Amino acid sequence: MAICPSGHESEATDYCDICGTAMGGAAPAAAPVVSAPSAPPAAPAATSGGEGERTVCPDCDAPRTGRFCEDCGYDYASEMSGAVRMAEQAQSVQALLEGRAAGQSARLSPPQPTATFTATPPLSAPTAPPVQPVPPMPQVPPAPVAEPQAGLWEAVVTADRGYYNTVIGQGGPDAASVPFPPYCPERRFPLSGQQVMIGRRSRSRNLSPEIDLTGPPQDPGVSHLHAVLLAQPDGSWMLVDPGSANGTTVNGSREALPPNVPVPIGDGDRIQLGAWTVITLRKG
Repeated sequence: MAICPSGHESEATDYCDICGTAMGGAAPAAAPVVSAPSAPPAAPAATSGGEGERTVCPDCDAPRTGRFCEDCGYDYASEMSGAVRMAEQAQSVQALLEGRAAGQSARLSPPQPTATFTATPPLSAPTAPPVQPVPPMPQVPPAPVAEPQAGLWEAVVTADRGYYNTVIGQGGPDAASVPFPPYCPERRFPLSGQQVMIGRRSRSRNLSPEIDLTGPPQDPGVSHLHAVLLAQPDGSWMLVDPGSANGTTVNGSREALPPNVPVPIGDGDRIQLGAWTVITLRKG
């Protein structure tokens, strides 16, 4: 193996494989490397100029500076095109990558059975049933039992023809202009709370009585706040007229209740108000 002036070992005898320096006097003898040993005369013609004249790459015509062409990668020693050499390198790299991938998959494939160990779903299946027993908890709705207790008392509202005839018979400035309703369905209101207001709803006064007689049909003789039922500690009720325009009577009496004076009232009692409205208390 030849040694260049810089001390590098080189297979090529014309230019050093390592640094590209001309091999000096050995260059003429190494010229046969360009072709067969029988063509030594051709080499001296290409390198007769010494180190100043460099050979040209047969692929891209770039001047030679070492074993490999700096432009296309041509290998002067093996006379292999740079494109072919890079293709072979790419294939070898690809093969290496594929080999590593195959090795990794081979090493990783055994653990894959552990992936099936994620059959933990059975754990979630048992947990689902316990959640369903929770719905029975909403059996708290027994609280509505309080409604029946409050609804043990109710007010039944009707249009009473007999009471209407009595009112009209007593006369009055508007008696002739108040007709009896041709149809008035019975209405029922549960009694609950500490007080139950009786009257007609009024947005302007922000008044919403529990026993709303707004209608239809609407009794023109009923005030917006006509009367109030007051709950008593023993479960009974008291009736108060706060000063309605047309007064309130009970059980057919012709005497109206005095304003703001509580009067006891019980099961079956009839509260008469307006022109034809009668409210009967019922205890369930």
